[in-house]
Amino acid sequence: MSTQPLLQRTAAKRIALPVKVEPKVSFANERTFLSWLHFTVVLGGLAVGLLNFGDKVGKISAAMFSFVAVAVMIYALWTYHWRAASIRRGGRGPYDDRIGPTVLCVALLLAIIINFILRFTTGDEP
Repeated sequence: MSTQPLLQRTAAKRIALPVKVEPKVSFANERTFLSWLHFTVVLGGLAVGLLNFGDKVGKISAAMFSFVAVAVMIYALWTYHWRAASIRRGGRGPYDDRIGPTVLCVALLLAIIINFILRFTTGDEP
């Protein structure tokens, strides 16, 4: 009878297996990108409405909301390309970003707070 263990582990030998990525992962990435773009279109529409029908405070708020919308567009495009490249390379993830959406939500919250502050501190009565 042999004295060697039944299952031996080799020290530095790794087996490379191809990773199959399902097409639904790429479609989910595209769907997420389109969802972010939908949000930017809604925010941009709000900014255009404030720009056309608002007073001085409305124009300042429109500029802030436009800046946030453009920032969200750039973030969405960067994240889409980053995830697509990771999927093409066969990476196993994670594909989430915890800092980007938080920063964008804080920027949007600041724009809304500044809008309220400007609206209530100006002496213009309707």
